Amino acid sequence: MPDSRISSSLAGFVDELDVLIRACYPLIYLVTWEEQRVDALLATLAESHGKAFYTWSVTQGLCRLEAGRAASKAAGPTDPGGALAAVEKLAEPALVVFKDFHPYLNDASIIRRTRELAHTLKSTFTTMMLVSPVLNIPAELEKEISVLDVPLPAIEDLLKLLREIVAVVREGKKAVIDLRNEDVEPLLKAALGLTLSEAENAFAKAIAKDQRLDAADIQLVLAEKRQVIRKSGLLEYYATAETFASIGGLQNLKAWLAQRTAAFTERARQFGLPAPKGLLLLGVQGCGKSLTAKAVASQWHLPLLRLDMGRIFSGLVGSSEENMRKAMRIAESIAPAVLWVDELEKSLSGLGSSGVSDSGVTARVFGSFLTWLQEKTAPVFVVATANRIDSLPAELLRKGRFDEIFFLDLPTAIERAQIFSIHLQRFGRNPDSFDVEDLARRAEHFSGAEIEQVIVSGLYAAFAEGVELEQRHLLPTLSETLPLAVTMREDIARLREWARTRTRPASPPEPERPGTTGIA
Repeated sequence: MPDSRISSSLAGFVDELDVLIRACYPLIYLVTWEEQRVDALLATLAESHGKAFYTWSVTQGLCRLEAGRAASKAAGPTDPGGALAAVEKLAEPALVVFKDFHPYLNDASIIRRTRELAHTLKSTFTTMMLVSPVLNIPAELEKEISVLDVPLPAIEDLLKLLREIVAVVREGKKAVIDLRNEDVEPLLKAALGLTLSEAENAFAKAIAKDQRLDAADIQLVLAEKRQVIRKSGLLEYYATAETFASIGGLQNLKAWLAQRTAAFTERARQFGLPAPKGLLLLGVQGCGKSLTAKAVASQWHLPLLRLDMGRIFSGLVGSSEENMRKAMRIAESIAPAVLWVDELEKSLSGLGSSGVSDSGVTARVFGSFLTWLQEKTAPVFVVATANRIDSLPAELLRKGRFDEIFFLDLPTAIERAQIFSIHLQRFGRNPDSFDVEDLARRAEHFSGAEIEQVIVSGLYAAFAEGVELEQRHLLPTLSETLPLAVTMREDIARLREWARTRTRPASPPEPERPGTTGIA
């Protein structure tokens, strides 16, 4: 069994790996960027099992390592075929790590040699491990290989790294360390999702910038994390300043979210609260679904990631499924976080014909996403939005995938007045200078996005006249605009009817007024 030198944050992973080694699994694929960290871990495991420890790379060849360093004797073969043959001839039980071996698994002869070696190793006490950031398993080896994802550093690993950096800096008197106890945890949480090397670079960059390390450097570490997410090409990191105050109305939805504001804190965990899973927001276009996703992240002080399904699907066979797994791993690595999936129905438009049109890729990717929604344990709060319910599969809507499904209808008169006030203030105008109740009455059937455009059009009109914005500049657009709710009357009526018994309303009902009629 692994000893106490192995970080407790890796305990679950190491226990599983330890079982596979003791069970004489011949091939294990470790997905990670952190070669040095894995080398140290595997060297410790090899020592605990009384096995020799070898590593192979195309540049260094096959080397036996002692205490984490290459032996003095000449290295073995550098070509992959020769290295596989050398492993087969080893006379002692060993852990053998092949680094970045995945490109060679496209070669038919290497695939065959690897498969034969796997059969040979089953009767020995030697385990071959493939360590790579890219998961590439040919069909011929699928039944021979076990795949494990190496967890990224946890807070305790980052704390250990930070203490080492602080000790070096203080000893050399190279910079000022001005971190209070309450500043350390936010700084470490900002670094979650980075490898140890990336975190070390981020901390060093923060110190080099102004020769000090303090609470202000949290933003710099977050910027480094944005770089990591951007380089993945699968997720976008959104820096948003929107809050619930930026949203007009939606009181039911706001109250539900406000009740869960502290759900990701240590106090909530000690209380026994499970982390909330997420929301599915259905509704009319332009009524605040995307704005709500941004506001949740800002209000809860969590990073906001946007998942673009278009980036998930790729032309290479098998890569779409791997892209989805990679995106989920990235989201979990920086948890707690908010994951925003916008216009989900467009991503699933080809699901019904997936078996014919794309060999089932869309169905498999969607299945992976559903399984992750149901089984994820990392505190990733998913906010998915959709405009059309007829494109959503039934299995997405059942309980357990999301905590709740909310329907965002057209704003009521009270909400329209709030939206006018919010946008006027956002454009630097005093809402008290306008009759927002009259504007709200005239803007019946307008969505929040359409109300914003009314103010934008009024600003253009006032600017062209060379005067300040007034009520009269807004009225022409209100009378000339035909809102989407009128042109799509039948679609919205059908959406409302579907949502009436299947979702929770995001807003309280509008009081009925004599003489009013609905758009349906």
